[in-house]
Amino acid sequence: MNELTKAEEQVMKYIWKLDKAFLKDIVEQFPEPKPAYTTISTVVRVLVKKEFLKFDTYGKIRQYYATISKENYFKRHMKEVIGNFFSGSPSKFALFFTNNEDLDLTELEKMKGLIERKIEQLKEQHD
Repeated sequence: MNELTKAEEQVMKYIWKLDKAFLKDIVEQFPEPKPAYTTISTVVRVLVKKEFLKFDTYGKIRQYYATISKENYFKRHMKEVIGNFFSGSPSKFALFFTNNEDLDLTELEKMKGLIERKIEQLKEQHD
């Protein structure tokens, strides 16, 4: 899977937020000072070439939409991170994350609850 640059990722975040967007809609999402219209246009063209975006044409205007959901992109990206940096082990990633983040007891309990619910779901599926 192609990686997104920071600029491409920012444009994709706005597209995911808007669902479908014309170039002017994407530019409007950026905070001041907004990047040049031509800069965003170039990033969008690259995203089309990388097949992250497709578009519908209305006369001379294009309306862009994502070819991958934010959730699916993030899932693929995290699999690559875990594969590249944690030998493909989600538990090694979790250990790294919990050791290197300032998580309080409430957050850790919340994570524990989510994991316990997932374990129960998987057990029910196997019964």
